[in-house]
Formats: sequence, structure tokens, C-alpha cells
Amino acid sequence: MKISQLTSNIKSAFLNGTIDEDIFVGQPEGYIESGMEDKVCKLVKALYGLKQAPRASYERMDTYLQGLGFNRSNNKHTLYVKSSDKGIQLIISLYVDGMLITSPSGKVVDECKAKMQTEFEMSDLGKMSYFLGMIVDQGLDYTLLRQKKYAYDLLNKCRMESCKSVATPSAFGTKLCRDNGSAKINETYYRRLIRSLLYLSSTRPDIMYFTSLVSRFMHRPSKIHLCAAKRVLRYVKGTVSFGLKFYKNGKQKLLSYCDSDWGGSLEDLKSTGGYCFSFGSVVFAWNSKKQDIVAQSCAEAEYVATASAANRAIWLRKILQDLKFSCEEPTTLCIDNKFAISIAKNPVDHGRTKHIRIKFHALREVVKKR
Repeated sequence: MKISQLTSNIKSAFLNGTIDEDIFVGQPEGYIESGMEDKVCKLVKALYGLKQAPRASYERMDTYLQGLGFNRSNNKHTLYVKSSDKGIQLIISLYVDGMLITSPSGKVVDECKAKMQTEFEMSDLGKMSYFLGMIVDQGLDYTLLRQKKYAYDLLNKCRMESCKSVATPSAFGTKLCRDNGSAKINETYYRRLIRSLLYLSSTRPDIMYFTSLVSRFMHRPSKIHLCAAKRVLRYVKGTVSFGLKFYKNGKQKLLSYCDSDWGGSLEDLKSTGGYCFSFGSVVFAWNSKKQDIVAQSCAEAEYVATASAANRAIWLRKILQDLKFSCEEPTTLCIDNKFAISIAKNPVDHGRTKHIRIKFHALREVVKKR
């Protein structure tokens, strides 16, 4: 069964919302009525720049979609699902003034768009091929998501289109610190580079860890930090076509891998934890973040990273249930520390675990509940 994915753009989305409170603005420049300069205008609908405009626009769209029979996800309020006894009919995902529409039937999509175009002024952009800087290549049994054009534009902007590529985003054993004795560089340029790399990591989990690492030094960066960030660009140069390929697979099992270093930060000796999730084919969710505690052992760092992955797994399971996927089997979290596994299974407190915060011990509860 081929899935039809389309993207539609809602024109003047923020002007569609209605205002539920009294808001007054001054008369527009050039339209001030003579002799009534002290008068103000009362808004009936939202305007761009008004802080209530995004919320008002969303509430109107939310009311309209629920009126069409869609159920809003309680776990992600921009996700709407319409289903029947035969299964899912439509899935709509909102993003500011755009939306993605997915359905097993192209006819159902056309009917939905026709109804919405009677209510909103919309432009139909057809089958999704480019969205938010991401190139989407849809085949008969796969969907390829990548940011090839964005990567080329980033290399050209940094004047590294002809640089020599490297095999890894970071050199082995690289450790960065804030005060390394190197000359300081322009903060604005460095921050723009890091923001671009972070956005590129939307489809590139292979650069997530080191991009997250160099992003810690956006205040007073040095030449060493810039060289580390540019090495990521050199890696991107050789892997510019990399992306995520989602393909049809009979397996529908949510699987996670999580890991952590121990005391990797030279500033505060905090550890960095990370995880990734797959569902049948390729990974679709990942994270790399410095922990907010100082772990006193490698097992504790792994345990905290696993607790973060468990929280994400619970949320993802709720989203899958909203999309009518069966989540009866427990989600497997793969870690490589036996002591962290034993802590998760053993509810007894002892000298090695008494200092661990209660919020991380929630992992024990979800393991017990499978």
C-alpha cells in the first residue's frame, strides 16, 4: 500500500485566528483620521507581530480539524489522526503555517484538501519533495530523508566547498575545554556555524555528539574550538549524500541503544549521555546531552543515560498508540554496563546508590512494569 504524503501551505495563517480578548492598537501610519488622532483601533482578528497570534491561529485550526472528525494527540498537540473501524484514514501534522497530510488513500487526501480550501486560503504543493530544508525522496517501498542541498550551501557559506574530507567528525580522544590558551575568535561567526550544524543534525545522527560538544563553547570560542567545528564540516564534505532511509519492514518493534562517557567534560567533570531509537528500519529519534549531575562512577553515568532514554521511550510509545500501533511488548533498552542493569532491576538501596536522585530511580518502576 503506497502512502501519499503531501504538504500544503496556509496563506496568512496568523491572520486566521480570532481574538477572545479586547486588544487595542494605534491607528496605522498613513491612515490616521484628521481630528481623531487620539482614537485607537479594536482588533477583531489577529495580526502578525501580536503575541496572541500564533495561539489564536492554532486554536482555530484545532477547532476546525476536530470538527472534521480528527482526534488530537494528547502527547503531541500538532498531530491529528482520523480513523475508522477499518484503520487510519488520515494523519495531519501542523508546523506553523504549513502541514503534512498522510493517508493510505490519495482520494481521501484530495477530499480533505478540498474541504480545507473552502475554509482557508491554501496552496497545494503536491507530493512532498522538499520541506524545511530537507529533501524527501519517496520510492515504492522507501522514503529517503536528507539535507544534501543544505550541506552544500553550508560548505559554500564557510568557503570549504573544496576542503579535504575526513573519515570521522572528530579525531580520536579529542577533549575540548574553555580556557585552552588559544586566541579568541568572532563569536557571531562561530554561533552561526554551530546553529547550522545543529540543524544539519536533524537528519545526521552521526554528527550529533560532536556538534553538541562544540556547541558548549559559543561564549568566547577560540581557534581550537573553530578547528574542531570545521573538522565536522570536513566530515560532512565526504558524506554530503548521507541521510535516513526509511523502508517497509514487517518488524514493528521499538528499540533503543543508549550509552554514556564518564566525566568527559574537562570543565565540571560531568558525563555526556545519549540514545537513539529505531522502529523497524532506520533510527528516527536521537539525543546527545551533558548530564546535569556529576556521576561518581561509570555505572551511575550509564544508569542516568538509561533513565533519560526510558523517559523518551515512554513518550514514543504513547505517540505510537495515537497512531494505532500495538505497543503490548516492552521496549528494549540496550546498554553495555552490567552494574547499571542490576541497579535498574534491584530495588534495594545501598552505599553505591543512595546518592542517586530519586528521579533517575523512576527507571526501576518502568522496568518493573515492563
